Amino acid sequence: MLVQCGFDEAGRGPLAGPVTAGCVILPADFPIELLNDSKKLSEKKRVAAEAVIKEKALWGLGIVDHETIDRINILQASMLAMRRAYDMMMLDFEKWCASQGISPAGVQISAITDGTTCPDVPCECRAEPKADGKYPVVMAASIIAKVARDRIMTEYDKTYPQYGYAKHKGYPTKAHRQICRQIGPSPIQRLSFSY
Repeated sequence: MLVQCGFDEAGRGPLAGPVTAGCVILPADFPIELLNDSKKLSEKKRVAAEAVIKEKALWGLGIVDHETIDRINILQASMLAMRRAYDMMMLDFEKWCASQGISPAGVQISAITDGTTCPDVPCECRAEPKADGKYPVVMAASIIAKVARDRIMTEYDKTYPQYGYAKHKGYPTKAHRQICRQIGPSPIQRLSFSY
């Protein structure tokens, strides 16, 4: 039996904080009408969809911090986050298969990722630009990644309130660039990115 898993990341463009990635396999009866590219859903709809994904699907989340991003570059960090998401997902693979009434031994996984590069995972994988707007498994992965990263940045906002992370989530807004120039980078800034 062939099942498809989807990958997507959140946080390649920001100047601060981690990059996150989701990896998801959806059950046949998943309500896919809840899904879309995470950027096209309101925060309320993303959070609601995330709860259903976590309840019904097989999923994993990978996180790579700002220091690793600076050390290995954002593309490699995104791929590492995807591998971590896959590894986390596979921890529950047998249990999930049992819940679906299928034998894990007979399952072959095929992966699709948004973008142009596949992570180093032990299954067939293809990369497709804009996959997060076409395939429900990739949409679900994008929601897992985006909601998790937004939560992390909102938490960082409590520690570094002057940077406004709850508002812009570390993306290169005018206000974010301005505060970095005025008071210097925060401790979670990606120093390999320009301000």
